[in-house]
Amino acid sequence: MGKVILMEKTSIDFNEIYERYCLALDRIREIPDEVKAAPAGGGYDYLDFFVKKAEWITNCLDGLHNISIDTIKDYSVNDLARINSSIYKDISEDYDTSYSNPNYSEDKLGIYGQILSFVSAELMTLPSLIMYVKSEDIAETDISKVTYLLELFLYLYGLFNSDEKPTLKELESAVYYYAFDYIEEIAEDRLRENTFPNERSVGNRIIREADITDPSYLYLYGDYISDTEVSISSYLASLPEERILDIAKTFCGGFRRGFDVMGVNFEGKRYVNIRYHIGMERIVRAAVGLFSEMGLEPVLNRSTSSRLVRKGTVKTGFESTSPNMQFEFDHRMDDSFFMDKRFIQRRVDATREAYEKIKEDIKHYAGPAVIESFGEALFSPVVKDSAPLYSDEATRINVELYSKLGALSNEYLPGDEYSFTIIAFPLPDIGDDFEEIFNETMVINTLDNDKYIKIQQSIIDVLDKADHARVIGMNGNQTDMSVKLRHLENPDKETEFENCTADVNIPLGEVFTSPVLKGTHGTLNVKSSYLNGYTFKNLTIRFEDGVVTDYTCDLEEDSSDKEALDKNSAEKITSDENAKKYIKNNILFNHETLPIGEFAIGTNTYAYSMAVKYDILEKLPILIVEKTGPHFALGDTCYSHAEDHAVFNPDGKEIICRENDFSLLRHTEPEKAYFNCHTDITIPYNELGLLTAVMPDGTEVDIIKDGRFVLEGTEELNEALM
Repeated sequence: MGKVILMEKTSIDFNEIYERYCLALDRIREIPDEVKAAPAGGGYDYLDFFVKKAEWITNCLDGLHNISIDTIKDYSVNDLARINSSIYKDISEDYDTSYSNPNYSEDKLGIYGQILSFVSAELMTLPSLIMYVKSEDIAETDISKVTYLLELFLYLYGLFNSDEKPTLKELESAVYYYAFDYIEEIAEDRLRENTFPNERSVGNRIIREADITDPSYLYLYGDYISDTEVSISSYLASLPEERILDIAKTFCGGFRRGFDVMGVNFEGKRYVNIRYHIGMERIVRAAVGLFSEMGLEPVLNRSTSSRLVRKGTVKTGFESTSPNMQFEFDHRMDDSFFMDKRFIQRRVDATREAYEKIKEDIKHYAGPAVIESFGEALFSPVVKDSAPLYSDEATRINVELYSKLGALSNEYLPGDEYSFTIIAFPLPDIGDDFEEIFNETMVINTLDNDKYIKIQQSIIDVLDKADHARVIGMNGNQTDMSVKLRHLENPDKETEFENCTADVNIPLGEVFTSPVLKGTHGTLNVKSSYLNGYTFKNLTIRFEDGVVTDYTCDLEEDSSDKEALDKNSAEKITSDENAKKYIKNNILFNHETLPIGEFAIGTNTYAYSMAVKYDILEKLPILIVEKTGPHFALGDTCYSHAEDHAVFNPDGKEIICRENDFSLLRHTEPEKAYFNCHTDITIPYNELGLLTAVMPDGTEVDIIKDGRFVLEGTEELNEALM
């Protein structure tokens, strides 16, 4: 079924595109010798870019051309590792002198540096794409994507390989039309591969056919493979089958329970999109078997890499460790080269057309099942003036684009017609205690739901009577927040907070609500937080009537001293202006402001205790961190696009706080209703001085004081904190 659906898309002539691919590659092979034999002049000073990139392209395609699941046995692990390392060396080890580095590119290429750095970064999508280009029975769209990119490279080379230097406008035009001409095909392909099974995809064949006890299989993806992927694969291979099955049962069971908890009809669902860190294939293979027993086929797609369809640094699909997070950060706004109203309208139209083609089959989509990873080295990016940034107009258009894409998604795949689940496990990068942390994480993921339901109900019973909650920091944390709560008209049948256990979000351990915005105000502060892949130090956000009014943090960035930059010893300075841009880009996602979509109290003291024991609090994913203290989410509510769908707690009460002043506009002004983001910011127990429920008469009932639970019925939570 999945294979047939995939091939219903508009087909392109494989023979024609394959011929174009071969011609482009042959022409690229000629560039190094051609440039070296040519006299200096014209654009000669800029041709070093094309020589180095041509050599890299040749090395990449030649190195990967014959590697497939059928030939992998002909290569040693060392040979595969050497090929992989040589392909990614440019951005992993040699980034200081790479044209993918905007600083270096600007220094060497002047006004052309920024846009050619984009081209260099876009070429880094080739390794994963080329693994699909093996023969005529492989999806044609993948060879077409490779071909389009090679032809862009050759066109730009032609502009420079002449007696006169090209204008910057000519380069910008070439890049713009590369994006504009092919976005229709690429957007449709991305939608399909995220939604429907493809038996021929690399991910699917690896999970079903590869010998995953031999780390050689890791190199079939084409992604960067580090010691991390090899180590996690080897560790999982060492575990007994029953241990792997226990993990898979927890994961798959949470996904299935999500339908019941959210009141979503499971009947007729056929496809589940499994997302994971490369190296975790043994868990995924077990999960595929369990999902099959539920009647679900796996959708296994690679994460987005092309700047044509990628949102910032967000990746959706299977992924590996990044070769260089600074590289990812430097190119997070590369779509600024083609982000205009004409382009976004073409992408939106193409996406709608793609949805129309699959509107009946997409009803069988069950949702994403995500295995997150954590433990990688924390990353504090350096902000570079040489990296592309959105103009005010591009920022506005970018927000408009994802608002329209979000509305389209909900139109054809309503949020109340599918479910999801997320679970997380550590990577070996987390340190010498990896195995102990992995085992404790499994314990955290399987805590007793019934026990926590009772404890958390004690918190909900108090908050349901309160006018507002007050949250105050300690130990240097400057938080002072007042959170307005809704009045219940029928408290015997209604509740404000969801009693959250282990289903869609694993592990268990929180109660949450959509707060009333008007009357919610104050300052939220955390000393350090790792959000959306980036470190935020001394993050401070201020709110009035539930929306962000100001924000700042401590930030490292490049010195303007070019000599220091050339010596790779840039002084780090603090700039409030760039700190604001950093937060706006990576927490507000370019919105001028965001509301508080969620107020929650985490109760998983076991997770917090583990984090303190191994000193890994900053390395835990939001999925776990949000359970280790009160947290505030900026953006949409937890019930985004599903506000009209009734949800009930285990005690039978309906959770009525499913919307706010913004989502209320979904029927009259839908473009203003959603923000398509949701970022949790948690105050850990050791920074929490007081969390109290303030009653309408002004009396207070403390829930947490000096980092310990004091409310009657919650004292057991403190046992893990002793």
